[in-house]
Amino acid sequence: MTAPLRVALLTHSTNPRGGVVHALEVGDALHAMGVDATVLAPDPGQRGLFRAARCTYAGVPAAPCTGDLAALVRQRIADYVAWFSHPDTPVYDVHHAQDSISANALAELVQRGRIGGFVRTVHHLDQFDDPRLAAWQARGHAAAATVLCVSRLWQATLKREHGIDAALVANGVDTARFTPCNARTLGADTLLRQSLGLGEGPVFLAVGGVEPRKNTLRILDAFLRVRRRLPEAQLVIAGGVSLLDHGDYVRRFDALADAAGLRIEAGNPASHPVSILGRVDDADMPALYRCADALIFPSLNEGFGLAVLEAMACGTPVVVSRIAPFTEYLPDGCCAWTDPGDPAGIAAAMLQACDPATAAHLRAAGQRIAARHTWATSAAQHLAIYQAIHQRPGAHHA
Repeated sequence: MTAPLRVALLTHSTNPRGGVVHALEVGDALHAMGVDATVLAPDPGQRGLFRAARCTYAGVPAAPCTGDLAALVRQRIADYVAWFSHPDTPVYDVHHAQDSISANALAELVQRGRIGGFVRTVHHLDQFDDPRLAAWQARGHAAAATVLCVSRLWQATLKREHGIDAALVANGVDTARFTPCNARTLGADTLLRQSLGLGEGPVFLAVGGVEPRKNTLRILDAFLRVRRRLPEAQLVIAGGVSLLDHGDYVRRFDALADAAGLRIEAGNPASHPVSILGRVDDADMPALYRCADALIFPSLNEGFGLAVLEAMACGTPVVVSRIAPFTEYLPDGCCAWTDPGDPAGIAAAMLQACDPATAAHLRAAGQRIAARHTWATSAAQHLAIYQAIHQRPGAHHA
């Protein structure tokens, strides 16, 4: 009997960021297909992933680090290199990096002759003022033997700006977990609504924390406009655990709220116009989507936007930027489109999404979109790529 393919899926964090979620979902789907898949992440304190994996999980020992972001990135690359250099570390047939940190570690291992090559998924690219961070980002895809993307936007960007031919792979959503409100979910949904102090609403949910890429300042500006029409409206901001420092942007966000006389509470407060939840327990995310009247996602820069599919699968209307990559997989009529640079336009889309007649249509259309995107399809595409790599003459633990 042929041994199952051994695949290592490397991420930069144990927190629920897009690339981490992608790796975990693909790993679990590969596991269901009989692949020996392992998700790896630098894991200070060995606390584990944000949720349990069905595939194997390996927490890479990560040393404490003080200093700036570049110092942290350098340390995490070194942590990965040290782990893979240990004689007791398992041997894999395919190494697949989801980010620049793990990709640079694998590039170092290629240089040392420990592996023959690696796969890299580019979810999106950032702009860095620090030349060290920019260089690591460039090396992370330039050194890969095979590059993948989750959207045509970034596939075209890599070709145009870096001369890299990347293969397009699918993203997905777990529709058995992210479901509309029903008799089975009603109790948990009610408990979460009560614990968050959510009123009659409407309740608008933003996912990704307060950061420039998520356009949170304009979300707040739009929310202030909506409150003039709907004074009981609430804005809930979830997530946002990031390696990047968004302190200046958060201060601008707070200043806008202060100027409007708007009270913002952190954690799980009751009955305040704006609540910043930070990291939400993964088990609560489906209920949080269902408690919202709309997901507000007018991002300026996205790799794909997994939160959009998750909200749609839960039957929650979505306000989203009319830009790629969203326009690649969202046809007209399934969401409330908006110009991400126009707070008045975002506010109008928010009002449109919570209009009862429009909301009913968007809920049904969104669920149809979510049903077309499965992690099983994504895993099958990945497996075909892995098998082709593994079967190449002279392949050496790619």
